[in-house]
Amino acid sequence: MKNNHNIFQKLVILEMANNHMGDLSHAFKIIKTYKKFQKKFKFKFAFKLQYRHLSTFIHKSFKNRNDLHYIKRFNDTKLSNNQFNKIINFIKKNNFYTIATPFDEKSVDLILKQNLDYIKVASCSFDDWPLLEKISTTEKPLVLSTAGASLNTIDNVVSFLKNRDKNFCLMHCVGQYPTPKAKLNLARIKLLKNRYEDVPIGYSTHEDPNDFVSIKVAISQGASTFEKHVGLPTKDYDINKYSLNPDQCNRWLSSMSDTFQSLSSSNINIIEKQSLNSLRRGIFLKKKYEKNKNINKKDLYFAFPCIDGQLTANDLSKYTFLISKKNIQKDTALMVKDIKIVNSRNLIFKYLTRIKKLILKSNIIYPKNSKLEISHHYGIENFLRYGLSMITIVNRKYCKKILILLPGQTHPTQYHKIKEETFNIVYGKMILYLDNKKQICKPGDIVTIKNNVKHKFSTKNGCIIEEISTTHNISDSFYEDKIINNNKNRKTVLNYW
Repeated sequence: MKNNHNIFQKLVILEMANNHMGDLSHAFKIIKTYKKFQKKFKFKFAFKLQYRHLSTFIHKSFKNRNDLHYIKRFNDTKLSNNQFNKIINFIKKNNFYTIATPFDEKSVDLILKQNLDYIKVASCSFDDWPLLEKISTTEKPLVLSTAGASLNTIDNVVSFLKNRDKNFCLMHCVGQYPTPKAKLNLARIKLLKNRYEDVPIGYSTHEDPNDFVSIKVAISQGASTFEKHVGLPTKDYDINKYSLNPDQCNRWLSSMSDTFQSLSSSNINIIEKQSLNSLRRGIFLKKKYEKNKNINKKDLYFAFPCIDGQLTANDLSKYTFLISKKNIQKDTALMVKDIKIVNSRNLIFKYLTRIKKLILKSNIIYPKNSKLEISHHYGIENFLRYGLSMITIVNRKYCKKILILLPGQTHPTQYHKIKEETFNIVYGKMILYLDNKKQICKPGDIVTIKNNVKHKFSTKNGCIIEEISTTHNISDSFYEDKIINNNKNRKTVLNYW
């Protein structure tokens, strides 16, 4: 079965349970009353029933035990299969999705005969393995409540369903009716979402019907499917303490709708951006610049106010380079239309993708939160030809680094006057020149490079080197090409990558 998570997104399950009171006409009234919410709210709505094949579900010696709450309630609200068929037809006629909770195998057969859209698994049946085996033979999408289930139990059920290629979602649920606020445990939604990243997570709720805040928290935690008991109080029938009446349902759905609207976008709106821009400092020139000249950042100054179309102090970073497109006078506002902006950030992150891919492929291990140093000896635009990336693990009296060469990269000829280093090839092949003598190094090879020995290395398909050395000092790297030595911007350090 191909998983389709969209069928669980913003799905609101209205649980009728036994609130039909065993009265077919009352069930119809509930459905008709809640139909009005379909037009008002942009959710997928489903009506849910509960199925028990009572003649076999209740043990024969307990069938008439009215002193037992649930047996009495099941018997008092009993409907025949024919009556359930009529309710299902009425639900479909009123454009609701159909869903039912089977508590036994014969009820699963009824669901299949009625061709319902979803099957719900109640918390008490979450690890009812005989029932799950039966349910897993169907092609219906599944909604499973997890009240009372340990993470180990949930792991087992998730594995069971995935192995059978089932399309399903998990519902955080608390099996206390109604559930006090202190017992809602809404943080578990995020826990489930993080633990089962490829499984939709929902919220089956039993809190006080006048609580319209908890649903906001549930959505913020990542819930996307929702279930709530609903009923219709009349002069003949009352509803329980955890079921919504129509007015409460309207407020509950409004609270949901408002929350989704608040979370609908992470983008900055235009009004906000305009307001912030009006408070920023504009960029001005300290001296005259002729056309097609690289503008030195030392020749810029910042002042308020910023006029429309002017470059602001916020537009600058270490990745930004400016080139004049016309003659610009001293103390002139630096306008976006008058300059070419070169931003190397995009290139850096393009290269970073390739670096991370090579690291992942090599299976090397390095400390978390390590800095990545990218050396671009002849400019960032030439990095794929001449360059190197490195992770410094430790740099004390001894030093360890991981050197990363992308396919086709060359590290130009250099030497150290103080440092002595040993290369241990851990991935790929490297072409190494020591004082112009060529050698091919492969994984497992170890090469020691003494001080003052000129070395240059490259790779055809990518390689990773573990470098062990004495302390590395920044001033102890000397390049044969003086252009590199004079390039003060040849390194980019990424702290979070």
